[in-house]
Amino acid sequence: MEIKELNEKDYLESMKLSMYAFQYKIPEESIASRIEMLKRHKVIGVWDNSNLAAKLHIIPYQISINGEEWKMGGVAGVATYPEFRRNGYVKRLIIEALERMHKEEQIVSLLHPFDIGFYRKFGWDIFTENKKIQIEKKDLKFTEAQSGTIKRFTKETHHPDIETVYAQFSKKYMGMLVRDRTWWANNIYGDGQIAVYYNQNSEAQGYLLYEVKERKMDVQEFVVLTQEARCGLWNFICQHDSMVEEVSILTSSHELLPFTLHQPKVKMEVTPYFMARIVDAEQCLLKYSFKDIGKKVFLHLEDEYAPWNIGSYLIADGEVKVYKEKPGSNCVQPPQRGVRLDINSLTALLFGYKRPAELYELGYIKGKEEEIADLEELFPFNKPFFYDFF
Repeated sequence: MEIKELNEKDYLESMKLSMYAFQYKIPEESIASRIEMLKRHKVIGVWDNSNLAAKLHIIPYQISINGEEWKMGGVAGVATYPEFRRNGYVKRLIIEALERMHKEEQIVSLLHPFDIGFYRKFGWDIFTENKKIQIEKKDLKFTEAQSGTIKRFTKETHHPDIETVYAQFSKKYMGMLVRDRTWWANNIYGDGQIAVYYNQNSEAQGYLLYEVKERKMDVQEFVVLTQEARCGLWNFICQHDSMVEEVSILTSSHELLPFTLHQPKVKMEVTPYFMARIVDAEQCLLKYSFKDIGKKVFLHLEDEYAPWNIGSYLIADGEVKVYKEKPGSNCVQPPQRGVRLDINSLTALLFGYKRPAELYELGYIKGKEEEIADLEELFPFNKPFFYDFF
């Protein structure tokens, strides 16, 4: 068994494994473009007697954290042929991927799980949920009229205003993908179109990504910066009342739209979506925007699969001091007091998915109640969200 990075001559084998594992077929005319896409990935594989047995893709992205852009390693395309399963190959690939992402300074990693429990074992955890709102035609009631206008765009007429709105919107949340023009062109529109709300000053304030077919309106992105845009876009949805029997809206679990509806009693489904993992805890904590509350809190961190994260971190006066054991060193050891947690819990805290008091109640973090209270004050109230897929 050997682990190595795939090169261009191996890409066809990688695609064959993907087609077998995920049960789809790549058209012959699409193979060349797929190879070009794979050149932007780092694909690592397990080779068993010169046969590709398992593989994993690491895709370089950036996400928005506290309004800053952080390097992120997107994990995707994890697959194994059935005859090679339960040999620990995927575990070896995940450990190798963590080491490579650490070297590439991708301080966090995101993935879409086939099984949440499986990836939790390796330090990834849920960081965001999606809310799907189902609205029947009878509940398409207009709200107060707005003074702005709606303009519609397609993939061919895509406008920079849309990207500006998304960039501003993403700063309100933790973990949203930083989208470049190529991503917009290749990964967003599909068969849909985008309706943008402009205020009286011709400033874009929100948009819908949507499709209308078979008498159903499917809103895949509902992105608003202001209440005016929220009302204006909702009224635009209502304008389809003669065309549709049902509207579905996919949005953040934090979106306030349902509260504003004439009939808020609509069907809503909240589902865990993407998972995140801290790859480099030291850099995450150093870059993170903690509140300066004039108190000190020690975090004692465990990480089974990324041992470079194991250590103690003192958060005080808006700064972080790191204590890690080094063989043969005489480094000062931190006191035994402090909050003890694993990398899963730290990830949930940093992304704002869970609060310290919640994890303490669940027994996921340990410490004295006064230390947990201090930790509550240190962490700002953030809202995580993620619209994309890879």
